Amino acid sequence: MMKVPLLDLKAQYQKIKDEIMEALQGVVEEQYFILGPKVADLEEKIAAYSGSRYGVGVSSGSDALLICLMGEEIGPGDEVITTPYSFFATAGVISRLGAKPVFVDIESDTYTIHADSIEERITPKTRAIIPVHLYGQCAGMDRILEIARQRGLVVIEDAAQAIGAEYVSEIPKPSRMHRAGSMGDYGCFSFFPSKNLGGFGDGGMVVTNDPEKAEKLKILRVHGSKPKYYHTYVGGNFRLDAIQAAVLSVKLAHLDTWTAKRQENAAWYDRELQSAGLVDRGLIKPPKPIWRDVSAGQSPLQNPGPGSPSFHYHIYNQYVIATPSRDELKAYLSDKGIGTEIYYPVPLHLQGCFKDLGYQEGSYPVSEQAARTTLALPVYPELTVEQQDYVVTSIVEFFH
Repeated sequence: MMKVPLLDLKAQYQKIKDEIMEALQGVVEEQYFILGPKVADLEEKIAAYSGSRYGVGVSSGSDALLICLMGEEIGPGDEVITTPYSFFATAGVISRLGAKPVFVDIESDTYTIHADSIEERITPKTRAIIPVHLYGQCAGMDRILEIARQRGLVVIEDAAQAIGAEYVSEIPKPSRMHRAGSMGDYGCFSFFPSKNLGGFGDGGMVVTNDPEKAEKLKILRVHGSKPKYYHTYVGGNFRLDAIQAAVLSVKLAHLDTWTAKRQENAAWYDRELQSAGLVDRGLIKPPKPIWRDVSAGQSPLQNPGPGSPSFHYHIYNQYVIATPSRDELKAYLSDKGIGTEIYYPVPLHLQGCFKDLGYQEGSYPVSEQAARTTLALPVYPELTVEQQDYVVTSIVEFFH
């Protein structure tokens, strides 16, 4: 029986081991472990990579979201609109500050927030929108930004799973591509080890194009202190450490290559599941990347290729299928030595800690359907053709 883990970080590490060890040795010799030059260097690189002016390294992706809300002084009496189908931190940081998460259901194909449904949930208490670029694909940012501009709302992009993903904006004309995190007031990344750009522990980054917002975030991450021991704000300990920055700088140089391999693996799954008849029979729904016209212009960051009439840049942090037989298929694949994961089995509006919000089963049916039917398959760059073939063969065997 072949073993196919959901993610193989050991395989990734073996290919870049010498680079990593050299970077770590540099940190040890410098003895500068918290913030410092390694973090500043990574901030510049991530900002440039995402198409933003400023980067602020923080302690985690969760703290990236939290510090942005703190920077906007969002708290009791305020409301923040987001999706009920995401990792807990997306809504948890809102409640942590005493504000109220207000949910909007997702699109059935992309699993991202249904942008056209946002406006009906806005009240005089609404302060911000947190769209989630889930699984590596951007939410419908044109409509979200249009609503935010009209209503004077802050947009905080949760791009924890989407560094490097691109979005073709049709507003204003001509069309233009933007990297995830660069379109709203803030963009938040996570460097949790399992992410497509993962560190050797927790870490995160906020990017922004506003120098005043960036400066305030830098003050908030050190307990609101500037200069040292003089506190303008009540902040927190949200600092990124130099070891994580050193590791991430090494990995960032490989990220585009890894992304291309993830996309290649995803396309292979798409073809094989389709040719096996599982898609047409309604047994498997593969991910749906959104293709956009790029005839009016090309990305300043990523060239989709000469003559390309359309383009998508789903980075496949996860390759997530949907199937009515999700739980049975997961158990079967586990028995075959294949790692899978359910993101997310309980949507946020049905979590026990949010019961006082008054939601119930049926409040957000598309999110609830996704929670019942979705399953992530291995898609990491080091996945071999033999491993992928084994995964698909096992899925076909299950349905036959």
